[in-house]
Amino acid sequence: MFRINHASNRITKLQEVSFSELGFTERHHLQEWLANQPDALGEELLIIQKEFDGFDDTRERLDLLAIDKNGSLVIIENKLDDSGKDVVWQALKYASYCSTLSKSQIAGISQVSGMRF
Repeated sequence: MFRINHASNRITKLQEVSFSELGFTERHHLQEWLANQPDALGEELLIIQKEFDGFDDTRERLDLLAIDKNGSLVIIENKLDDSGKDVVWQALKYASYCSTLSKSQIAGISQVSGMRF
């Protein structure tokens, strides 16, 4: 990444740093950024729940649950770095958990979080 100096018509390379070096965390920073500005993910999304844990027989939580403009559920699992976790497996697992949710359950989830359609 480069900084552009319009006045001098020059670019300067920026030093690469990690989110952790800057003190940012997944839950308190990245998750909040995306919850408040979900279009940063490249599409129109309505976040209906953070830290969703409404699954039977498990205490697992998915980071953000959203609905896209077509009404489909969107599962958002945040990672700030390559922590070695298998994100694909995690997302597939959460998708399987959410696949049994009915429309009325989804509406209830959004109302619990304060979101109304």
